[in-house]
Amino acid sequence: MSTFALPVLSSNGSLEQYIQTVNSIPMLTQEEEIELATRHQQHEDLEAAKRLVMSHLRVVVSIARGYAGYGLPQADLIQEGNIGLMKAVKRFEPNRGVRLFSFAVHWIKAEMHEFILRNWRLVRIATTKPQRKLFFNLRSMKKSFAALSDSEARAIAEDLGVKPEEVREMETRMSGQDVSLLADDNDDDAYAPIDWLADAHNEPTVTLERRAVDRLQSEGLLEALSTLDPRSRRIIEARWLADDSGATLHDLAAEFGVSAERIRQIEAKALGKMKTALHSGVVIDG
Repeated sequence: MSTFALPVLSSNGSLEQYIQTVNSIPMLTQEEEIELATRHQQHEDLEAAKRLVMSHLRVVVSIARGYAGYGLPQADLIQEGNIGLMKAVKRFEPNRGVRLFSFAVHWIKAEMHEFILRNWRLVRIATTKPQRKLFFNLRSMKKSFAALSDSEARAIAEDLGVKPEEVREMETRMSGQDVSLLADDNDDDAYAPIDWLADAHNEPTVTLERRAVDRLQSEGLLEALSTLDPRSRRIIEARWLADDSGATLHDLAAEFGVSAERIRQIEAKALGKMKTALHSGVVIDG
């Protein structure tokens, strides 16, 4: 029996090339899927498990596209989704009469959601130099709490040397009014970001995060970064504060000579430490 090697997203590879590779892998028929899943379930056949995973990697890519609006690296979203897919294959029971695709959607989304919740809105709001300039100056330059008019947006853009659409985008992102894209709960094929998450709009943690954004306009971000050790700070700055799209987990894994999973652990711990530092300086009214 031939050996199957899972395609991987590496620091030297191309996301487009990866997508082309996984899209070239044929989908399984229902009979093939049942036969492979039965072999894996009854005999722990890893070869069968690999074939099940490989044939559904394109599903992960498709779901990851639905989360592009969060500004997180597609490669990392796909990597997280692949973990969810492997968990789904491990738990899949072919005699239930459900296709693996439908069963795996929940596990794939769950891993992506956890990744988004860990990383979104803490420091990602200002990553490029123009965005940082907007972030630290836009609120003070607004004349009121009302939305900017076209003329006001153009004036601020000219003053700061950025585009009017960048002013509009930053105003929206700083407003705290996150867009929730809901889908039909009965549609297993709908790739909506909120399908599997509770409504957290009024949760205390969300309120604290919004107030922490205000502190980020002054000294908050620098103070939070100063609490990190050099390696953690390097990882946060490379991932979230770089002028370009940010380094991937694999880029930093190669730099520090550790696994991508270890980089993710360090990153998660550092973000948690920064969040604690930011929240400790937020005054809660009432």
